[in-house]
Amino acid sequence: QVQLVESGGGLVQAGGSLRLSCAASGRTFSSYAMGWFRQAPGKEREFIAFISKNGGSTYYADSVKGRFTISRDNAENTVYLQMNSLKPEDTAVYYCAARLPSYSGTVYLDTDYRYWGQGTQVTVSS
Repeated sequence: QVQLVESGGGLVQAGGSLRLSCAASGRTFSSYAMGWFRQAPGKEREFIAFISKNGGSTYYADSVKGRFTISRDNAENTVYLQMNSLKPEDTAVYYCAARLPSYSGTVYLDTDYRYWGQGTQVTVSS
C-alpha cells in the first residue's frame, strides 16, 4: 500500500507556472506507475499525465500536451507535474494516483489506479 500527499497548488495568473509535487510513503515507490488527474467543479475527473515506474515512458492528455511535464524522483519517492502556460480552464483540483505494481491496463482511466492523494487546488485567473 502507498499513501500519497500532493502539494504545490495555489493561485496563479494566466500564462504563469506551477509545479505540483506528490510525495509517496513506503519503500517501494519505484514499483508504482503514477498518474495525475484533475477535476473541475461540475465536471468529471479527467486524466492529465502518466509516468511509468522508471520514468522512461510518459503520456499526456491532448489538453495539456506541450505545456505540462510529468517527472519522478524514485530516490525521493516523489512525482512532479510542471505546469507552464497555464490557462483559466486548467483550474481544478489536481490528484496524483498510483497503479498497482502488477497492473498493465490502460493509463487514462481513473479505474486504472488504486491509490489516490487528497488533491491540491490550482486556480488560474484571467
